[in-house]
Amino acid sequence: AVAPKLRAKAAGRAVDLFLSRDALVPGALAFMSDRAARRLCDRLVALGVLRELTGRDTFRLYGV
Repeated sequence: AVAPKLRAKAAGRAVDLFLSRDALVPGALAFMSDRAARRLCDRLVALGVLRELTGRDTFRLYGV
C-alpha cells in the first residue's frame, strides 16, 4: 500500500525485499545507488513502514 507513495524507480523491489527479510542495511539494495537506498529507507521510516533497529548514525539496520 505504501509503494505508490514512493518515487524511487525500484521502490517496489525494495519493499518486497524488506518484507522477505528480518532486517537489512541500505547497502543490501544493490539495484539502487547508496544515496538512493538511504533516502528510501529514511522515507519508509517517516511513513511508519520501517523501523531503524540499531539507534546509530552509521551502519543502520532497518526492519519491518
